[in-house]
Amino acid sequence: MEWLAPAPGKVIIDGTLGCAGHAALILEKLGPEGRLIGFDRDPSALEFSRKALQKYGDRVMILKSDFKNIPARLREAGIDGVDGVLLDLGVSSPQLDEAVRGFSFRLDGPLDMRMDPSSPLTAAEIVNRYPKKELENIIFEYGEERYARRIAEKIERERSKRRIERTVELAAILLEAVPSHYRHGRIHAATRTFQALRIAVNAELDSLQEFLDAVPAWLKPGGRAVVISFHSLEDRLVKQAFREMQKRGLGVVLTKKPVTASPAETVSNVRSRSAKLRAFERGKEGRP
Repeated sequence: MEWLAPAPGKVIIDGTLGCAGHAALILEKLGPEGRLIGFDRDPSALEFSRKALQKYGDRVMILKSDFKNIPARLREAGIDGVDGVLLDLGVSSPQLDEAVRGFSFRLDGPLDMRMDPSSPLTAAEIVNRYPKKELENIIFEYGEERYARRIAEKIERERSKRRIERTVELAAILLEAVPSHYRHGRIHAATRTFQALRIAVNAELDSLQEFLDAVPAWLKPGGRAVVISFHSLEDRLVKQAFREMQKRGLGVVLTKKPVTASPAETVSNVRSRSAKLRAFERGKEGRP
Protein backbone atom coordinates (compact mmCIF):
# COMPACT_ATOMS: atom_id res chain seq x y z
CA MET A 1 0.00 0.00 0.00
CA GLU A 2 2.88 2.38 0.77
CA TRP A 3 4.41 2.05 -2.69
CA LEU A 4 1.13 1.94 -4.64
CA ALA A 5 -0.25 4.92 -2.66
CA PRO A 6 -4.00 4.45 -3.32
CA ALA A 7 -5.99 7.51 -2.22
CA PRO A 8 -9.61 8.68 -2.32
CA GLY A 9 -10.98 9.16 -5.83
CA LYS A 10 -8.17 7.35 -7.66
CA VAL A 11 -8.57 4.58 -10.23
CA ILE A 12 -6.33 1.58 -9.51
CA ILE A 13 -5.78 -1.70 -11.36
CA ASP A 14 -5.13 -5.00 -9.62
CA GLY A 15 -3.77 -7.01 -12.53
CA THR A 16 -3.61 -10.28 -10.58
CA LEU A 17 -6.74 -10.45 -8.41
CA GLY A 18 -6.22 -13.89 -6.91
CA CYS A 19 -8.25 -14.05 -3.69
CA ALA A 20 -8.77 -10.26 -3.65
CA GLY A 21 -6.62 -9.62 -0.59
CA HIS A 22 -4.77 -6.70 -2.19
CA ALA A 23 -7.97 -5.51 -3.91
CA ALA A 24 -9.89 -5.22 -0.63
CA LEU A 25 -7.09 -3.20 0.99
CA ILE A 26 -6.89 -0.90 -2.04
CA LEU A 27 -10.66 -0.30 -2.08
CA GLU A 28 -10.62 0.74 1.57
CA LYS A 29 -8.09 3.44 0.64
CA LEU A 30 -9.95 4.64 -2.48
CA GLY A 31 -13.08 5.84 -0.72
CA PRO A 32 -16.59 6.05 -2.24
CA GLU A 33 -15.42 7.98 -5.32
CA GLY A 34 -12.51 5.68 -6.13
CA ARG A 35 -12.61 2.70 -8.45
CA LEU A 36 -10.74 -0.58 -8.78
CA ILE A 37 -10.41 -2.63 -11.98
CA GLY A 38 -9.41 -6.22 -11.31
CA PHE A 39 -7.97 -8.71 -13.79
CA ASP A 40 -7.37 -12.45 -13.55
CA ARG A 41 -7.42 -15.32 -16.04
CA ASP A 42 -8.34 -17.97 -13.48
CA PRO A 43 -12.14 -18.50 -13.36
CA SER A 44 -11.94 -19.79 -9.78
CA ALA A 45 -10.13 -16.63 -8.65
CA LEU A 46 -12.69 -14.45 -10.43
CA GLU A 47 -15.62 -16.25 -8.80
CA PHE A 48 -14.03 -15.90 -5.36
CA SER A 49 -13.19 -12.24 -5.92
CA ARG A 50 -16.68 -11.32 -7.09
CA LYS A 51 -18.12 -12.71 -3.86
CA ALA A 52 -15.42 -11.17 -1.67
CA LEU A 53 -15.78 -7.71 -3.24
CA GLN A 54 -19.53 -7.57 -3.91
CA LYS A 55 -20.09 -5.15 -1.01
CA TYR A 56 -18.18 -2.50 -2.98
CA GLY A 57 -20.79 -2.56 -5.74
CA ASP A 58 -20.03 -0.60 -8.90
CA ARG A 59 -16.78 0.69 -7.46
CA VAL A 60 -15.28 -2.57 -8.72
CA MET A 61 -14.96 -3.83 -12.30
CA ILE A 62 -13.76 -7.45 -12.58
CA LEU A 63 -12.53 -8.77 -15.93
CA LYS A 64 -11.40 -12.22 -17.06
CA SER A 65 -8.17 -11.42 -18.84
CA ASP A 66 -4.41 -11.73 -18.74
CA PHE A 67 -2.84 -8.50 -17.48
CA LYS A 68 -1.04 -8.12 -20.82
CA ASN A 69 -4.46 -7.19 -22.26
CA ILE A 70 -4.96 -4.26 -19.88
CA PRO A 71 -4.59 -1.55 -22.61
CA ALA A 72 -7.21 -3.14 -24.87
CA ARG A 73 -9.65 -3.74 -22.02
CA LEU A 74 -9.27 -0.16 -20.79
CA ARG A 75 -10.05 1.15 -24.28
CA GLU A 76 -13.14 -1.08 -24.43
CA ALA A 77 -14.29 0.38 -21.09
CA GLY A 78 -13.66 3.96 -22.26
CA ILE A 79 -10.88 4.53 -19.70
CA ASP A 80 -7.89 6.49 -21.00
CA GLY A 81 -5.64 6.15 -17.96
CA VAL A 82 -5.30 4.98 -14.35
CA ASP A 83 -3.54 6.20 -11.22
CA GLY A 84 -1.84 2.96 -10.32
CA VAL A 85 -1.40 -0.70 -11.13
CA LEU A 86 -0.32 -3.66 -9.00
CA LEU A 87 0.92 -7.04 -10.22
CA ASP A 88 1.53 -9.93 -7.82
CA LEU A 89 3.16 -12.44 -10.14
CA GLY A 90 3.41 -16.21 -10.14
CA VAL A 91 1.12 -18.94 -8.90
CA SER A 92 -1.35 -18.16 -6.11
CA SER A 93 -1.59 -20.15 -2.89
CA PRO A 94 -5.01 -21.66 -3.79
CA GLN A 95 -3.66 -22.77 -7.17
CA LEU A 96 -0.62 -24.32 -5.52
CA ASP A 97 -2.65 -26.03 -2.81
CA GLU A 98 -5.25 -27.62 -5.14
CA ALA A 99 -3.88 -30.94 -6.41
CA VAL A 100 -6.22 -30.95 -9.41
CA ARG A 101 -4.53 -27.84 -10.81
CA GLY A 102 -1.23 -29.72 -11.14
CA PHE A 103 1.09 -26.96 -9.92
CA SER A 104 2.59 -28.82 -6.96
CA PHE A 105 5.06 -31.70 -7.08
CA ARG A 106 4.09 -32.56 -3.49
CA LEU A 107 0.42 -33.26 -4.31
CA ASP A 108 -0.73 -35.97 -6.71
CA GLY A 109 -2.63 -34.41 -9.58
CA PRO A 110 -2.76 -34.19 -13.36
CA LEU A 111 0.15 -32.46 -15.11
CA ASP A 112 -1.89 -29.39 -15.94
CA MET A 113 -0.49 -26.08 -14.59
CA ARG A 114 -2.84 -23.83 -16.59
CA MET A 115 -3.85 -20.62 -14.85
CA ASP A 116 -6.66 -20.38 -17.39
CA PRO A 117 -8.15 -23.89 -17.72
CA SER A 118 -9.53 -23.00 -21.17
CA SER A 119 -6.03 -22.60 -22.59
CA PRO A 120 -5.00 -25.52 -24.83
CA LEU A 121 -1.42 -26.07 -23.65
CA THR A 122 -0.80 -28.18 -20.54
CA ALA A 123 2.38 -29.26 -18.79
CA ALA A 124 1.66 -32.85 -19.87
CA GLU A 125 1.74 -31.73 -23.50
CA ILE A 126 5.18 -30.16 -23.04
CA VAL A 127 6.58 -33.10 -21.08
CA ASN A 128 5.32 -35.75 -23.50
CA ARG A 129 5.43 -34.05 -26.89
CA TYR A 130 8.15 -31.41 -27.02
CA PRO A 131 11.50 -32.39 -28.57
CA LYS A 132 14.21 -33.17 -26.04
CA LYS A 133 16.27 -30.07 -26.92
CA GLU A 134 13.27 -27.75 -26.57
CA LEU A 135 12.40 -29.34 -23.25
CA GLU A 136 15.98 -28.87 -22.08
CA ASN A 137 15.92 -25.20 -23.10
CA ILE A 138 12.68 -24.56 -21.21
CA ILE A 139 14.03 -26.17 -18.04
CA PHE A 140 17.37 -24.38 -18.29
CA GLU A 141 16.09 -20.91 -19.25
CA TYR A 142 12.89 -20.69 -17.20
CA GLY A 143 13.97 -22.85 -14.28
CA GLU A 144 17.67 -21.91 -14.27
CA GLU A 145 18.21 -25.61 -13.64
CA ARG A 146 21.85 -26.72 -13.86
CA TYR A 147 20.87 -30.31 -14.63
CA ALA A 148 18.44 -29.46 -17.43
CA ARG A 149 20.14 -31.73 -19.96
CA ARG A 150 20.12 -34.76 -17.65
CA ILE A 151 16.49 -34.10 -16.75
CA ALA A 152 15.41 -33.77 -20.40
CA GLU A 153 17.22 -36.99 -21.29
CA LYS A 154 15.59 -38.84 -18.39
CA ILE A 155 12.13 -37.57 -19.35
CA GLU A 156 12.69 -38.65 -22.96
CA ARG A 157 13.61 -42.18 -21.84
CA GLU A 158 10.63 -42.47 -19.50
CA ARG A 159 8.05 -41.07 -21.92
CA SER A 160 9.17 -43.62 -24.54
CA LYS A 161 7.82 -46.30 -22.18
CA ARG A 162 4.56 -44.59 -21.20
CA ARG A 163 2.87 -41.21 -21.20
CA ILE A 164 3.75 -39.15 -18.11
CA GLU A 165 0.44 -37.87 -16.70
CA ARG A 166 0.79 -37.13 -12.97
CA THR A 167 2.69 -34.59 -10.89
CA VAL A 168 4.16 -37.07 -8.42
CA GLU A 169 5.15 -39.33 -11.32
CA LEU A 170 7.16 -36.52 -12.90
CA ALA A 171 8.64 -35.53 -9.52
CA ALA A 172 9.93 -39.09 -9.03
CA ILE A 173 11.51 -39.02 -12.50
CA LEU A 174 13.23 -35.72 -11.70
CA LEU A 175 14.67 -37.11 -8.46
CA GLU A 176 16.13 -40.03 -10.38
CA ALA A 177 17.62 -37.72 -13.02
CA VAL A 178 19.77 -35.58 -10.74
CA PRO A 179 22.86 -36.51 -8.66
CA SER A 180 22.22 -37.86 -5.18
CA HIS A 181 23.67 -34.81 -3.41
CA TYR A 182 21.22 -32.57 -5.30
CA ARG A 183 18.23 -34.48 -3.93
CA HIS A 184 18.95 -33.24 -0.42
CA GLY A 185 19.57 -29.57 -1.08
CA ARG A 186 17.83 -26.53 0.39
CA ILE A 187 15.05 -26.72 -2.18
CA HIS A 188 13.38 -29.83 -3.60
CA ALA A 189 15.07 -31.13 -6.75
CA ALA A 190 11.78 -30.83 -8.68
CA THR A 191 11.21 -27.17 -7.82
CA ARG A 192 13.02 -25.54 -10.74
CA THR A 193 11.63 -27.88 -13.39
CA PHE A 194 8.04 -27.48 -12.19
CA GLN A 195 8.57 -23.72 -12.13
CA ALA A 196 9.92 -23.77 -15.69
CA LEU A 197 6.98 -25.82 -16.97
CA ARG A 198 4.48 -23.48 -15.31
CA ILE A 199 6.11 -20.41 -16.86
CA ALA A 200 6.11 -22.06 -20.29
CA VAL A 201 2.49 -23.26 -20.06
CA ASN A 202 1.23 -19.80 -19.12
CA ALA A 203 3.68 -17.74 -21.23
CA GLU A 204 4.30 -15.74 -18.06
CA LEU A 205 7.45 -13.89 -19.14
CA ASP A 206 5.92 -12.89 -22.49
CA SER A 207 2.85 -11.49 -20.70
CA LEU A 208 5.03 -9.56 -18.26
CA GLN A 209 7.14 -8.06 -21.05
CA GLU A 210 4.04 -6.96 -22.98
CA PHE A 211 2.69 -5.33 -19.82
CA LEU A 212 5.97 -3.50 -19.12
CA ASP A 213 6.26 -2.26 -22.71
CA ALA A 214 2.76 -0.78 -22.62
CA VAL A 215 2.40 0.59 -19.08
CA PRO A 216 3.81 4.12 -19.67
CA ALA A 217 1.11 4.83 -22.26
CA TRP A 218 -1.85 4.33 -19.93
CA LEU A 219 -0.41 5.18 -16.52
CA LYS A 220 -1.38 8.77 -15.68
CA PRO A 221 1.30 11.33 -14.75
CA GLY A 222 2.08 10.73 -11.09
CA GLY A 223 0.65 7.21 -11.31
CA ARG A 224 2.55 4.24 -9.95
CA ALA A 225 3.32 0.73 -11.18
CA VAL A 226 4.15 -1.80 -8.45
CA VAL A 227 5.26 -5.34 -9.27
CA ILE A 228 5.87 -8.20 -6.83
CA SER A 229 7.87 -11.03 -8.36
CA PHE A 230 9.00 -14.41 -7.04
CA HIS A 231 11.44 -15.44 -9.74
CA SER A 232 14.78 -13.94 -10.73
CA LEU A 233 13.83 -13.80 -14.42
CA GLU A 234 10.66 -11.84 -13.64
CA ASP A 235 12.50 -9.49 -11.30
CA ARG A 236 15.19 -8.89 -13.92
CA LEU A 237 12.58 -7.92 -16.54
CA VAL A 238 10.92 -5.49 -14.13
CA LYS A 239 14.22 -3.94 -13.02
CA GLN A 240 15.41 -3.44 -16.59
CA ALA A 241 12.08 -2.05 -17.80
CA PHE A 242 11.75 0.44 -14.93
CA ARG A 243 15.35 1.61 -15.41
CA GLU A 244 14.76 2.07 -19.15
CA MET A 245 11.60 4.10 -18.45
CA GLN A 246 13.60 6.34 -16.14
CA LYS A 247 16.40 6.66 -18.71
CA ARG A 248 13.82 7.79 -21.30
CA GLY A 249 12.59 10.48 -18.93
CA LEU A 250 9.20 8.85 -18.39
CA GLY A 251 9.40 8.86 -14.61
CA VAL A 252 11.44 7.67 -11.67
CA VAL A 253 12.24 4.31 -10.10
CA LEU A 254 11.11 4.53 -6.47
CA THR A 255 12.88 1.38 -5.27
CA LYS A 256 16.63 1.52 -5.85
CA LYS A 257 16.78 -2.04 -4.53
CA PRO A 258 13.90 -4.51 -4.39
CA VAL A 259 11.79 -4.41 -1.24
CA THR A 260 11.73 -7.80 0.49
CA ALA A 261 9.78 -9.36 3.35
CA SER A 262 10.90 -8.79 6.92
CA PRO A 263 12.20 -11.75 8.96
CA ALA A 264 8.96 -11.73 10.93
CA GLU A 265 6.87 -11.96 7.77
CA THR A 266 8.91 -14.85 6.38
CA VAL A 267 8.24 -16.75 9.60
CA SER A 268 4.47 -16.20 9.44
CA ASN A 269 4.29 -16.55 5.63
CA VAL A 270 7.09 -18.75 4.32
CA ARG A 271 6.14 -18.11 0.69
CA SER A 272 7.04 -14.44 1.10
CA ARG A 273 10.75 -15.23 1.46
CA SER A 274 11.41 -15.04 -2.29
CA ALA A 275 9.17 -12.02 -2.98
CA LYS A 276 10.72 -8.86 -4.42
CA LEU A 277 8.79 -5.63 -4.88
CA ARG A 278 9.74 -2.83 -7.28
CA ALA A 279 7.90 0.44 -7.88
CA PHE A 280 7.94 3.11 -10.60
CA GLU A 281 6.23 6.52 -10.74
CA ARG A 282 5.27 8.20 -14.02
CA GLY A 283 6.57 11.70 -14.49
CA LYS A 284 4.24 14.64 -14.12
CA GLU A 285 4.50 15.48 -17.81
CA GLY A 286 2.11 13.97 -20.34
CA ARG A 287 2.18 10.35 -21.36
CA PRO A 288 4.13 9.18 -24.46
